[in-house]
Amino acid sequence: MEYVSRETIGLKEKLGILSDAAKYDVACTSSGVDRKGNGKEMGSALASGICHSFSADGRCISLLKILLTNECIYDCKYCINRRSNDVPRAAFTPEEVCELTIGFYRRNYIEGLFLSSGIVGSPDLTMELLYRTLYLLRNQYHFRGYIHVKAIPGADARLIEKTGLLTDRMSINLELPTAEGLRSLAPNKHRRNILTPMRQIQSGITASQNEVALYRHAPRFVPAGQSTQMIIGATGESDYQILSVAESLYQKFALKRVFYSAFVRVNDDKALPAPVGGPPLLREHRLYQADWLLRYYGFAADELLNEKKPNFNILLDPKCDWALGHLEQFPVEMQTADYQMLLRVPGIGVKSARKIVQARRSARLTFSDLKKIGVVLKRAHFFITCGGKQMYPVKIDEDSITRNLLYEKERLPFEREQITYRQLSLFDDCRFGPVQEGVGIGWKSIS
Repeated sequence: MEYVSRETIGLKEKLGILSDAAKYDVACTSSGVDRKGNGKEMGSALASGICHSFSADGRCISLLKILLTNECIYDCKYCINRRSNDVPRAAFTPEEVCELTIGFYRRNYIEGLFLSSGIVGSPDLTMELLYRTLYLLRNQYHFRGYIHVKAIPGADARLIEKTGLLTDRMSINLELPTAEGLRSLAPNKHRRNILTPMRQIQSGITASQNEVALYRHAPRFVPAGQSTQMIIGATGESDYQILSVAESLYQKFALKRVFYSAFVRVNDDKALPAPVGGPPLLREHRLYQADWLLRYYGFAADELLNEKKPNFNILLDPKCDWALGHLEQFPVEMQTADYQMLLRVPGIGVKSARKIVQARRSARLTFSDLKKIGVVLKRAHFFITCGGKQMYPVKIDEDSITRNLLYEKERLPFEREQITYRQLSLFDDCRFGPVQEGVGIGWKSIS
C-alpha cells in the first residue's frame, strides 16, 4: 500500500497542524515500562515514568504528541477533524515522524512519542502506516525510548499484533460511554469494532507476560499495557453509567487507565449539547477522583453511586461524599481499624494508610503522629479517633460535617477562568509560561 503526504506545505507547517489536531486526546501516559538502553541504540524508558510536565488543564506535554494525519474518512459530530469540516489538512510520512522524533529527542525536548491518526483510506491502510513508522523508528533509527500508539478499530489483527511488538503502550478510544451515544454522534464507528482489538491486545499482553516468565528474552507485547478514553458530557450518560463502564473495562480488559475528556464543543452541530459555562471540567475531575477510588482504594462503582443517586456532588470529592452517606461506619479508631477501612477515611491515602499500619505496631498513635505520617487532618478529624478520643469535639452529623467541609473550600487543581485549550508548543519555555511540573487534572491522587 502506498500513501503520499501533501507536498504543498513544509514540515514546520505540518507539525503545527498535526500537533494542534492531537490536543484533545488526553490518553498519553508515559509510565509503566522498563526499556533500558544498551549503549549502542538511542533512548530508554523507566517504569517510574518519563519526566512529565503538565499544562494547567492536565494535558501531558513531555511526549511528542502528534497525529500521523488529520485527514479522516469518518464524520463524527464531535471531532474537529471530521470529514465535513473545512480545516487545514496535513499528513506526515513515516520517515518525517521518525526524523522529528529523533531531532526533538537529541535536543532534549522530549523522551518519547505519542502517535495517533485520523482514518485515511481505510483502517488497514492507517494501521499499516502506523506500523511502518514504528518499525523504522525502532529498527532503522534505533530509538528505544517510550512510544504510545493508537490502535485503529477495524484494522487487520495481524497489523495490530505486529505494531504491539514495537510499542510500549497501545490505546483504543472508546469515544463515548455507551453504544447508543456512539450511534448518535459517530455513526461510522461501532462498539464491537472497538472492543474486538481491545480484547486482542489484552490476550496478547497476557500471552507475552507468560512467555517472558519462561523465556527471559522473548519479545514483549505492549509491555506498558493499554488504555482508553471517553468523552464526558457530549451525550446524556450519568456519572453512574460512566463509572460502571470504566469499572467493567478494568475488570474485563485489564486496562491500565481509563481517561475522561471533558466535552469541548468545537463544531456547530445541532446534535451536540452547548454546555453552560464551557467544558464540564469539574465533572471530569470528580470522575478521575472516583476512578482512583476504583483502582487503588477498593471501592466499587455501585458503592459510590446508584440509580437513585446517579451523579457526583460537585462540591465534595467522591470519598467525602461516600463517607457522609455512611456515617454509621464512623468514627474509625486509628489504633485498631484494618487497612481497608483506613483507605475509606477521607484524608487518608494509600501511603499514609500503610504507614499507620506499620507505625502502630510499635507505638500508640497521636494526632500529631498522624499529621507527620501525612494524614490530611482537616478532613480526617471528622471521621477518626485516636485512643477513643476525637481531635476536636465534633458531632457525627451529616449536615454539620458537610458545612465544615465546605467551609474549608476544597482547592481544585485549576482555576476555571485560566483554562486554555491551546496546544502547548515544544518550544514554549516552561520557566516563564503557565506550565507547572506535576500539576494537572486527572492524575491527582485522592486522600
